[in-house]
Amino acid sequence: MGTETGKAGKEAVRQMQGKYANVIVDISHENVDRPFAYRIPERLRGVPEPGMQVTIPFGRGNTLRTGYIIEVTDEADFDESRMKELDSIREGGAQVESRLIRLAFWMKEHYGSTIIAALKTVLPARKKFKTPEKKEIRLRVSREEARQELLECERKHQNAKARVLRELIAEECLPMGLLAKKLNISASTFKSLWESGIVSIESIPYYRNPVKLDVEREEGRRLSPSQRRIVDDFFEKYDAGDRQTCLLKGITGSGKTEVYMALIEGVVRRGHQAVMLIPEIALTYQTVLRFYRRFGDRVSVMNSTLSAGEKYDQCERAKRREIDVIIGPRSALFTPFPDIGLIVIDEEHEGSYKSETMPKYHARETAEELARLHGAAVFLGSATPSLESFYRAKEGRYRLYTLSERLNGGALPKVYVEDLRQELKEGNRSIFSRRLQALLEDRFARGEQSMLFLNRRGYAGFVSCRMCGHVMKCPHCDVSLSEHRNGTLVCHYCGYTRPAVKICPECGSRYILGFRAGTEQIEEQLHKMYPDKKVLRMDADTTRKKESYEQILASFAAGEADVLVGTQMIVKGHDFPAVTLMGILAADMSLAAADYRASERTFQLLTQAAGRAGRGSRPGEVVIQTYQPEHYSIVHAAAQDYEGFYEEEILYRRLLSYPPAAHILAVQIGAADEEAGAALAKRLSLLAGDLPEGSFLIGPAPASIGKINDVFRFVIYIKSPDYDLLIRLKDRMEKYLKEQDDREGRGRTVQFDFDPMNPF
Repeated sequence: MGTETGKAGKEAVRQMQGKYANVIVDISHENVDRPFAYRIPERLRGVPEPGMQVTIPFGRGNTLRTGYIIEVTDEADFDESRMKELDSIREGGAQVESRLIRLAFWMKEHYGSTIIAALKTVLPARKKFKTPEKKEIRLRVSREEARQELLECERKHQNAKARVLRELIAEECLPMGLLAKKLNISASTFKSLWESGIVSIESIPYYRNPVKLDVEREEGRRLSPSQRRIVDDFFEKYDAGDRQTCLLKGITGSGKTEVYMALIEGVVRRGHQAVMLIPEIALTYQTVLRFYRRFGDRVSVMNSTLSAGEKYDQCERAKRREIDVIIGPRSALFTPFPDIGLIVIDEEHEGSYKSETMPKYHARETAEELARLHGAAVFLGSATPSLESFYRAKEGRYRLYTLSERLNGGALPKVYVEDLRQELKEGNRSIFSRRLQALLEDRFARGEQSMLFLNRRGYAGFVSCRMCGHVMKCPHCDVSLSEHRNGTLVCHYCGYTRPAVKICPECGSRYILGFRAGTEQIEEQLHKMYPDKKVLRMDADTTRKKESYEQILASFAAGEADVLVGTQMIVKGHDFPAVTLMGILAADMSLAAADYRASERTFQLLTQAAGRAGRGSRPGEVVIQTYQPEHYSIVHAAAQDYEGFYEEEILYRRLLSYPPAAHILAVQIGAADEEAGAALAKRLSLLAGDLPEGSFLIGPAPASIGKINDVFRFVIYIKSPDYDLLIRLKDRMEKYLKEQDDREGRGRTVQFDFDPMNPF
């Protein structure tokens, strides 16, 4: 992408003992999406710094509002006589390094957003929470005096006091909670000792650590020669000041995580901190366990399962250098470390690294900008790198490393591609091909485990009439309803539910049924076919509770089930040595998506799924069931041939000007009134003007889902190899929107998405 730091804010943040402060008001609205200048009163001169929260008088009524200082300066761009004064510095307002403010400006420019939305993204824990405290009790008198008091307590049979004094004579200061629990001491006993002046009780603040693992520390495993070459080469260049982004392409089971840990260990030893990004919360526990064994309580997590107070504590611990490593999904990138030395992004191809809310940033490019601000390095890893990353590696913009052998020396699993068209012709109407059934039964006989992967959710897909073709749709969204086993039809966009139907509302036919290809139905079929076998299911419905991921994974890892059935979450990063069979059902379903990345996602998903089998000492087998066995995604995934897939896919991308051969700006318009939305989309498309050769405008047109929650949706796509051109067009549209009358803006939203990961 156009990787130079944006003009807006490139040099905007600098600490000065100035007279004026430029402040962004904490109101997420385009009309106030700019800095406002305030005088710094004498009483506060020298105190304000970029990143501080302040209280300011704002608007005609001088309402006191919260804002963020983005610049302190001696030069005023506004008439000083009309300038208002800062009211106060917010008590406990989150003070952040100016780098995060600069990053917010960069995100606003490169992804389109209000600056306040960008600031709220990079400053995730702005509100101060009361710091938990632990109490310590210590002797205020000499040990000799304490012994005299102990004898007096024993004489008076004051046994509780005596127990406390014996402990304190041995150790002058102890945690009060530990004493109370260990010696069964009441609060009144502590109070009596304190009132007599024998002890003092102090409250010591501490920050919570959400990682509570009772595991022993262990040294890193000895690296293989291939792993060692990568680590040595990285640090040879790192120590010479080379911070080029690196890409590790390592087959499944090749030991990428051990390389990450060796790199992080080396960076921490050099006095820096490290960020380890992972794609899904489901992987956090397994990853944290490995890191905790290596780094102890110097590692922590940052994810959506933490309370606001716990997130605040992790930010404070990071700022105080009490932790060296943070692990989490993309939001962990903004942990306020003072000196980041390395950012690792595991499974870098995953779509979850792209935000679907404003600003629609990608963690990969944002990490590169954050690393530039810190003088750090970015290290990407995947068995199936994104086309964008591999393209940059081919161009020499990324340094490419490869691991092509499994750590345990085992071979990649044997893969069978089963043509479901042929199965149907030969009379097999089951969900399972004959080969998959035979291999399942073989695993049952041998006491080995199997996994069955289906990229679907719920008991059934759409419900349609076999007589007239009518599809049951959500009245608020232009999507079909999904049938669930509890007898309801559910919209997975807005949550609308209604009872299942038995008669077609269009023609009155009784032939209205669901397309049954969900994880629940597969689980049900397995129970019917193999009633004595234990089956676990892992999908969005079985993992709603906070710790359900870990419970299901731990149960399967412990051998408490013969088969694990699930959606995408079972195929990413998990390591089960006893699994020797992976069945991939309806492998080509994702190829039908209205998305130019459909082939890439299918290849990645199948390759990742196939990699779950045979990771232990026993060889693995994979069955891919498909209606399109000749499709190049499936052919290359079966052969585990990434380069072969890349060469075919990149030709298609170049031919149609899709990323990474070009860039796309998607302008997404939502409006409560259909005509008003269409008119606004038309006006915005005209602002693109005459595009240079090689650039294209598509639309405006209704979005792929034309209505959600009674909001009509339109989209404009602009393709260009010049990312900076797309930024200028985005700026032009933002300026136009700001100039519109407020009344015209009501009931509509406009969002910008660069190189979108999902169709709008």
